[in-house]
Amino acid sequence: MKKDKSNIFYPVITIVIAVIVWELVVRIFHIPSYILPGPIQVIAALIKEFPQILYHAAATIGEGAIGIGISIVISILIAIWMDRFPTAKKTVYPLMVISQTVPVMAIAPLLIIWFGFGMSPKIILVVIMCFFPITVNLTDGFAQVDRDALNMFHVWNASGRQIYRHLKFPFALPYFFSGLRISVTWMLVAAILSEWLGGDRGIGVYMLRAKQAYALDKVFASVVFVVLLSLIIIGVLNMIRNKCIRWNG
Repeated sequence: MKKDKSNIFYPVITIVIAVIVWELVVRIFHIPSYILPGPIQVIAALIKEFPQILYHAAATIGEGAIGIGISIVISILIAIWMDRFPTAKKTVYPLMVISQTVPVMAIAPLLIIWFGFGMSPKIILVVIMCFFPITVNLTDGFAQVDRDALNMFHVWNASGRQIYRHLKFPFALPYFFSGLRISVTWMLVAAILSEWLGGDRGIGVYMLRAKQAYALDKVFASVVFVVLLSLIIIGVLNMIRNKCIRWNG
């Protein structure tokens, strides 16, 4: 328990020191707020603009949630396919890797052109960025299943569905959540990036409007909001993971 407390203590102290130094630099050098607002200004902007930020965040969260849900379904299907057919893994895996080397900012404008300024291109971009970590980790989890246990299922004439339901999926849960934890950190980033290119609602739209008005305190406030939201999402995911892994054990 002491180790866990220290793991939380050191990052918190580091952040507090960084914020204090930030505020001192802004005050000592009299940096204008339109160049670099201080933490106090950012917090004030966050409190004042919180209802507006929350309004825009609802759209971003919706896009991210739908995108991550689709990513999970696609990842499970692809992972099962590659696990059952080694030839498919040799064919599809390199293509998946190549898809992750394409710059996101090169894909996003094309999606806007093809699908318009609605939710569709934003959800697609979230899926493109989020499905890969889940698929790769889940595939690795399937591959690491104990051979003796798998042979025992074959001796019992278990069907493929029974093998995945009672052996491979429970065993691969830690791998699945490892990939999902990476994906949820990219989820909001992908949605916000797509919103920068077009739309009428979302955190990205709010940030873009604030930047164009040189209201950098609002920009920083939205960044702080996104960071806090990401931490909450990861915390909830860790709680679900701990319950599932405990059940798995």
